[in-house]
Amino acid sequence: MNGSLDTGTLLLILAAAVATYLTRIGGYVLITRMRSIPPRMEAALNAVPAAVLTTLVAPAFFEGGWDVKIAMLVALAAALRFPGLIMLAAGWAAVVICRHLLGL
Repeated sequence: MNGSLDTGTLLLILAAAVATYLTRIGGYVLITRMRSIPPRMEAALNAVPAAVLTTLVAPAFFEGGWDVKIAMLVALAAALRFPGLIMLAAGWAAVVICRHLLGL
């Protein structure tokens, strides 16, 4: 590779940027033109954080090793009882213990 982009790759990157921008601004324009948000749309918007979290966590859980699975389960248990920073620390500690002390 000589470090330069070919025309096809550059057009693909630009098209992806335009599509991303249009979908983001489209949602904003749609919501601002409404007098009130319908209940079904509000329910769908309320489901977005759980859907995003699932798309981030599920692949790591199912494709990761035992260290990742144990750390996620520890973090889940901590999240049910403690605030977010403690949950992160518990997950981090679990993966460190699994990798360095248990050799997983």
